[in-house]
Amino acid sequence: MNAPDPSVRSAAAVGGRRPFPGAGRVVEAVAARGGDWIAGNHVKLLANGEQFYPRVFAAIESARREVLIETFILFDDRVGAELKRVLLAAAARGVRIDLTIDGWGSAFLPQVFCDELTSAGVCLHVFDPGKKIFHWRPNFLRRMHRKITVIDDRLAFVGGINFSHDHLADFGPEAKEDCAVEIEGPIVTTIGTFARGAVHRAQPDRGWLRRIHAQALSSEPDGAGAAQVMLVTRDNRWHRNDIELHYRTAIRLARRRVVIANAYFFPGYRLLRDLVAAARRGVEVRLLLQGEPDIAIARSAPALLHSYLLRAGIRIHEYVERPYHGKVAVVDDEWATIGSSNLDPLSLSLNLEANVMIRDRGFNAALAERLEQLISEQCREVRADELPVSRPWHALRSAIVFHFLRHFPRWAHGLPRHRPRVRSLRASDSTEVA
Repeated sequence: MNAPDPSVRSAAAVGGRRPFPGAGRVVEAVAARGGDWIAGNHVKLLANGEQFYPRVFAAIESARREVLIETFILFDDRVGAELKRVLLAAAARGVRIDLTIDGWGSAFLPQVFCDELTSAGVCLHVFDPGKKIFHWRPNFLRRMHRKITVIDDRLAFVGGINFSHDHLADFGPEAKEDCAVEIEGPIVTTIGTFARGAVHRAQPDRGWLRRIHAQALSSEPDGAGAAQVMLVTRDNRWHRNDIELHYRTAIRLARRRVVIANAYFFPGYRLLRDLVAAARRGVEVRLLLQGEPDIAIARSAPALLHSYLLRAGIRIHEYVERPYHGKVAVVDDEWATIGSSNLDPLSLSLNLEANVMIRDRGFNAALAERLEQLISEQCREVRADELPVSRPWHALRSAIVFHFLRHFPRWAHGLPRHRPRVRSLRASDSTEVA
């Protein structure tokens, strides 16, 4: 990544057009990160655990050299047991395996589960492990929320799906709706190098992502696939708002449509302002949010923004079939993103996240079609005339919310700033996972 992506630098990230007045500052901020689109990739949308798990497990079973996995949640359930089975088989045939879990998200993983893996030679790493204080875990902030799997630097999976049974429909009414992307091509080298390095350095240095992008560009084959892909990550040092800036750039350059589907939608003030500005200049802006959330705040927090967004002409659809867990977006026909990052204060200001940005008309059409299907068949639209009658208290509440959103990224830097660490468990390690 020796130079900023010229397509971003020229503000032609979506469709080659000139930006509307005011877009330049955000475009320049993205270019300053040195992002590069890596061409020659194949990408495939995977819906829910029914499509995701068979592909990942089959890839692990075919691994010859290395398996890299980062996941926020790993449970000792039906899905976790199958992951353990294929990892143990891969380790037995000499494949190196690095499995990184979050110490908070996977806090209830039994020690015997971990011992089976480490005894077989699996390198199990726990992000930011810590001891409980009176049954309370103080390290719940700044979590490792990424979901990445890389096989032999030839195949990668990125998205929002954890390794747990609740991503399968037969889990019941609380099963999550989600998706991921399967990637083959030169960007996999970038993703693999990133995941490999994260095992050894929980906080990357400023030039880390630039260097691994440059390596992928230098080895890029000609004509391998149609998709241009960029890995964009968020950390608490050098890349604090990169994912948010890419969202904002795409929204500011949108001409026709913006569709955002996000499980936990409570974004920063600037992103909200960009959405409203897009709607007011004639872009069709639609949001797919949770209507049957797994936690109550996933619905109550976005509801505070409904009146403001609806007044601007933004359409809001609540997914009511089951909890929605996806983190995706499509802008026009040229830009899409999928990954682990929600649009809420935790993901945008605290967690470690990873998204891929994708330019591929075929993939983007498939993702847009999937979102359209969910909206038309399994969502209900929120209408302005259904909102509660506005009262003085509502205006005060909205003002508090907006100022909170506007200043939270700055306040977040004052929250506990412990240096995240990764602890590797050994076969003889009898300490609890977290």
